[in-house]
Amino acid sequence: MKKTMLVEGMSCNHCVMAVTNALKELEGVSKVDINLEDKKVEVEGENLVDKSLKEAVEEAGYDVAEIK
Repeated sequence: MKKTMLVEGMSCNHCVMAVTNALKELEGVSKVDINLEDKKVEVEGENLVDKSLKEAVEEAGYDVAEIK
């Protein structure tokens, strides 16, 4: 399963690491790819729940504009 999120507020590699680490702590997440320019975060794994993904990113200090 793959989810793509549009995350606002990321501006540097520190931001990328913060979002990556927050998402990798979630159960079922196996891979996180972030394109800083496009603000796109791709998450791969099993049983991914939109609400959990959103909460993890927001707890790291960023805004989720969209999840597909």
